[in-house]
Amino acid sequence: MLLLLFKESLLFAWQSLVVNKLRSFLSLLGITIGIFAIILVFTIVDALENNIRGSIQSLGNNVVFIQKWPWSFDPNQPWWEYMKRPTPQYYELDGLQKKCKTTEAIAYRMGKRKTIKYKNSSIQNAIIGGISFEYYKIKNFEVNSGRYFTMGEIEAGYRYAIIGAEIAKGLFPNEDPLGKEIKIAGNRATIIGTIKKEGESVLGPSFDYQVIIPFNFARVMMDPKREGADPTIYVKAKPGVTNAQMMDELTGVLRGIRKLKPMADVNFALNETSLLSKGFDALFDVIGTAGWIIGGFSILVGGFGIANIMFVSVRERTNLIGIQKSLGAKNLFILFQFLSESVILSTVGGFFGLLLTYFITVLGKDSIEMDISLTSANIILGFTISILIGIISGFIPAYGASQLDPVEAIRSN
Repeated sequence: MLLLLFKESLLFAWQSLVVNKLRSFLSLLGITIGIFAIILVFTIVDALENNIRGSIQSLGNNVVFIQKWPWSFDPNQPWWEYMKRPTPQYYELDGLQKKCKTTEAIAYRMGKRKTIKYKNSSIQNAIIGGISFEYYKIKNFEVNSGRYFTMGEIEAGYRYAIIGAEIAKGLFPNEDPLGKEIKIAGNRATIIGTIKKEGESVLGPSFDYQVIIPFNFARVMMDPKREGADPTIYVKAKPGVTNAQMMDELTGVLRGIRKLKPMADVNFALNETSLLSKGFDALFDVIGTAGWIIGGFSILVGGFGIANIMFVSVRERTNLIGIQKSLGAKNLFILFQFLSESVILSTVGGFFGLLLTYFITVLGKDSIEMDISLTSANIILGFTISILIGIISGFIPAYGASQLDPVEAIRSN
């Protein structure tokens, strides 16, 4: 019985919406804009968040970066104290590898932008990274063709290079780069491998734009003692070892290597990706709140529009309501009839808002190098908001219609 009542209410509501096409269109327009604004913001935020978290993930959740500068500053420590710190040095790598028991891999890297050339082609400001052997165990990149360096090649400083996909595309558009000789800041190097294309990263240039070479070759063209080379020691924890446990050991070992007195402050920073994640969490919360506020105003206007149209609809059909009630229609039937009309209006508006968002995301994929798509969670959210707005906006007019006296309603015309 209740199902039949609901079905008849929906039928009456749909017929009313079809008859009043212009009014229906104007009513759902506000909901369409509101749902579009909210879901588009959330879709973009989700895509940006996935991209950033993917980039952070590529750094490694179980990796600690030994550097001169911390990623999060202590407000109680003067900045000049950080300035006096030495940069991480290559010899410290050997001491850490010998003494640390909680680490799976330890690697050193320094880098600088240089000009690289091949015949008449050149790329300016290419990122040149001088690395130690275990770098590949920590950084997530894949050698697409050729091979990685051997330990002997790293230690002896062989003039070999592995280049990123965009570097290969720029210098060797029509030929295989393997075995070719390039010049890096005037220094000859033979290409022994290429790195598989990664795509853009919001945390900085990906391996697509990098050339990696043995550390002892890199020191010919850059000084690890200078901050401009951004010298960093990467340390990866063994399975089952937490970052906190590894950082405790690293602190003790590195203090010993640098011969710091027991009461002296540390002169190095141990950075981990959780610091980046926390900073971005706060940013995403702010953007999400802004999305609710921007779309909320549009939905509020759309909700008032639906409520206003429903009041007009009740007034126009007062005589019909009286006839229906005199023929035995229950209050619940009248309530459902007008509430269904409001919900249908709002849901259709939400559907068009989601459809518009979908088209924007499809167009966006072609213009930006970021995976952006309308997720099922955001679709469900859009329809849920639409239905709730329809119920809230239409309840008072629908309830008022259901409480009309049939005799007075018939006489109203």
